[in-house]
Amino acid sequence: MKLDPFYLIVDSATWIERLAPLGVKLVQLRIKAMDEPGLRAEIRKSKALCVQHKSQLIVNDHWRLAIEEGCDFVHLGQEDLQTADLSRIRAAGVRLGLSTHDHVELETAMFAEPEYVALGPIYPTILKKMKWAPQGLERISEWKRRVAPIPLVAIGGLNPDRLDGVFEAGANSAAVVTDITLSSDPEARTREWIEKTDRWR
Repeated sequence: MKLDPFYLIVDSATWIERLAPLGVKLVQLRIKAMDEPGLRAEIRKSKALCVQHKSQLIVNDHWRLAIEEGCDFVHLGQEDLQTADLSRIRAAGVRLGLSTHDHVELETAMFAEPEYVALGPIYPTILKKMKWAPQGLERISEWKRRVAPIPLVAIGGLNPDRLDGVFEAGANSAAVVTDITLSSDPEARTREWIEKTDRWR
């Protein structure tokens, strides 16, 4: 499969409503703390918005709700992978993306036969405290050799100025959170990301 090179990650359907009309074609809904009715409503609204704007929605963590709401893609971290029912996910026709941070996690991820693998953090990130040091561009190249032909997503500390190096190292898609959501002008920053990644489409 082919992923759009611009992989937006947001924590609400409101962000999708705001940014998807600009041309975002790949977006992950990542909500860490919310009750189930709230999560279901956010997933349902996000799905409708992505259908409207011809975007691919990826639901982070909440694979049961994703299945129930008819979503077709989920992303799991390593801890979630340990408790997820992969046979149920596959039986529902849901595609799977997995996070990795080291060689052991990569082996675990590849055994699950995901549609893509994510590697991070590439650069220092303010999104969350990480026990892993920044991976750097050489690790992208190593990971790409090991996961090919499935797509590799780079995440962590990325901004438009760092994208050429990330893609030249072998990444197929670049994931972004705070560079857009904490921007003084998220719409303008989104347009910059779309323009900067256009040559990699």
